[in-house]
Amino acid sequence: MAVEITLIHWIYVLFIALIIGFMVMKKDTTLVSITGIVAIGLIATGNISSSISSIFNSFTYAITELLPTILVISIIVAMSKILSSTGVNDTMISPFAKLIRSPGLAYWIIGILMMVMSWFFWPSPAVALIGAVLLPVAPRAGLPALGVAMAMNLFGHGIALSGDYIIQAAPKLTADAAGLPVAQVIEASIPLVITMGAVTTITAFIMLRRDMKKGILTVGSPSSEEPAALSEKEELLTSRQKKWFAILIPIAFLLDVAAMIIFNLQGGDATALVGGTSIMILALLALTAHKSQGFEKSTAFLIEGFQFGFKVFGPVIPIAAFFYLGDSGFEKILGDFLPKESNGIVNDLGVALAHSVPLNKAIAAVTLTGIGAITGLDGSGFSGISLAGSAANLFSHAIGTGLATLTALGQTAAIWVGGGTIIPWALIPAAAICNVDPFELARRNLIPVMIGLAVTTIVAMFLI
Repeated sequence: MAVEITLIHWIYVLFIALIIGFMVMKKDTTLVSITGIVAIGLIATGNISSSISSIFNSFTYAITELLPTILVISIIVAMSKILSSTGVNDTMISPFAKLIRSPGLAYWIIGILMMVMSWFFWPSPAVALIGAVLLPVAPRAGLPALGVAMAMNLFGHGIALSGDYIIQAAPKLTADAAGLPVAQVIEASIPLVITMGAVTTITAFIMLRRDMKKGILTVGSPSSEEPAALSEKEELLTSRQKKWFAILIPIAFLLDVAAMIIFNLQGGDATALVGGTSIMILALLALTAHKSQGFEKSTAFLIEGFQFGFKVFGPVIPIAAFFYLGDSGFEKILGDFLPKESNGIVNDLGVALAHSVPLNKAIAAVTLTGIGAITGLDGSGFSGISLAGSAANLFSHAIGTGLATLTALGQTAAIWVGGGTIIPWALIPAAAICNVDPFELARRNLIPVMIGLAVTTIVAMFLI
């Protein structure tokens, strides 16, 4: 059943276009997002004071939603800093440094490891595990931090999450909405996920190498303060202590992996386990390296991590606040002002699109990709995939075939757009771990992902 599209929906679409336009022009989107929140609040409530209050309420909602990610990133950064200051980091990465000897090897090895880890534990905890160990290796092999972030993003939040073959949360949601067994959706998604993954990662790598050759992307030069830092590392821990910690830390994270498998920990639970382990490592290392000052140093490193986390998330909160209005956040931030049959602004727009296009195989494939992409704009990836399954059911009945393929296509598009490859506030984990600008990372991913979606949609037309 079609949902009434109101002025609120059109204003939301207008500000989406403005935000995307500002991002393409490399302009800051904070004021545009805030203006959009006020405009939607004013139209919805008809009350100036309520629309102004919605700015603060939407920020509060966005921070609440993002807080687990902010915390785990801050903790991982704090742990990484003490690993670096004590010299344990150098000892840990030395075996990998022998294996990863070129930018190409760094990109593909980090990406494939990220994909495998993400299949089992989802990308957020995998980013923390992979980034903490392999990130320092990549620059030494000649791969800039932005290239590392792209690899982790595209392989983890893209390939692994769009297929989700182990945990199967994504195919379960789309299969239920489409009225299909999960196995059929998984089977239909395999050629689409392979196509999307291959086209996107290869395109991204070619563009990355091109910009590295032109000097547009470079590995940061070593700091002039590095010799002093190295001498400090030698004084904090003995060579024997560094080796013990270099062995202990990977074992601790491997035990985390074992616990995730044994106790079926996924998503937030897996992230929490990684975060708690990181805090314990930080505390133990601080007490060993700084002796009686270990208590103060532990706090100092945590503060430094939190400062980094909120500095990175600062520009993201306003834009995330706006996009949360398009989904579950609308009612909690503004109240019940949408039509009764509404399922959120973003889902309403997807339903309207599904009901407004002529039906044949080619248009069905293009429309499912469009619906998936639109529902992914909230940065979740998962919030709209049920709609993709429902739309696939509708379209397949109209054209008489292709239900599983259309369902898998909508799922793939929604996850790649919203799961964390081209929506800045969704790809924060990889950006923060690699200390790169999330908006720059989104711009870097945009062309490869768009090319991948186009090719995958064409492939789907032949499979329907």
